Amino acid sequence: MAIINSKEQVEDAKLDKTLRPQSFSEYVGQEKIKKNLDIFIKAAKKRKEPIEHVLLYGPPGLGKTTLAHIIAKEMGVNIRVTSGPAIERVGDLGSILTNLQDGDVLFIDEIHRLNKVIEEVFYPAMEDYKLDIIIGKGPSARTLQLDLPKFTLIGATTRLGSISSPLRNRFGAIHRLDFYNENEVKDIIDRSSNILEIDVDDSGAKKIASCSRQTPRVANRILKRVRDFAQMRNHNRINKDVAEEALKMLDVDKVGLEPTDRQILETIINKFDGGPVGIQTIAAATSEEVQTIEDVYEPYLIQLGFLARTPRGRVVTRNGFKHLGHSIPSEKQQELM
Repeated sequence: MAIINSKEQVEDAKLDKTLRPQSFSEYVGQEKIKKNLDIFIKAAKKRKEPIEHVLLYGPPGLGKTTLAHIIAKEMGVNIRVTSGPAIERVGDLGSILTNLQDGDVLFIDEIHRLNKVIEEVFYPAMEDYKLDIIIGKGPSARTLQLDLPKFTLIGATTRLGSISSPLRNRFGAIHRLDFYNENEVKDIIDRSSNILEIDVDDSGAKKIASCSRQTPRVANRILKRVRDFAQMRNHNRINKDVAEEALKMLDVDKVGLEPTDRQILETIINKFDGGPVGIQTIAAATSEEVQTIEDVYEPYLIQLGFLARTPRGRVVTRNGFKHLGHSIPSEKQQELM
């Protein structure tokens, strides 16, 4: 798996737990969301009520799970963590909900992947704290209604549009997490290096931050890889030169692009004259899955201004041509003006 993939990998679970901020004051970035959630939580505590259901969305690796844990900690309640695909039957959901206490937080990652039958059972659970279970089959079937504790559902998703409108409308607060700026990522690297006892100077932290795709999870992963490199080369301190040497070995360029990013751009330029070209065609030409391109590679290429989506397909921009050292064909000059 590519080092720049912002989806959680096996090694990230332990790393994220070690580095996870425990309060809003430790959480770097997303200032507007933190401020709104802080007011939201304090008001609920003043009323001695659980907070309303919260939906967090945005690209992977930006801190949605961490925010959910902080919300639970600030409310002084327990948190139960699961994911959309893990809840396969109504009985699974019933077991989870009936074991919660009043005020507890149920965090569901990838909530857009909830089974539609399960999703419909959630409606009365979220609104009225009731769970309807059908016992038996056919004419003898009957409905049993269970009272549930007044819990708070926190959902996280990378695809807000994939969540049905009825479910989305039942959340009292919906927040979008944005990519981080370079200074915020540097602050995260400084904090992580202190916790992991890695000696990184200011120039080294800035260099790693500039290649971290504006994503904390990627920044922490690169930090560990650079540490490994420094350790094997007997560098006691990670500065800009050490970081650059490590990133070169990892094949990550100065803006954080790795081989697959460059392959996608090169394919569009060399095989399809810079575009426009459909995503299915790009996937076939690069031997990558459509969803992987859309979720992992495209967002950052678009964020950098190297790739554009148009009604006719994907197009490499003037900046994309320039970054890869390609001259823009004369017939494309006017289109990219």
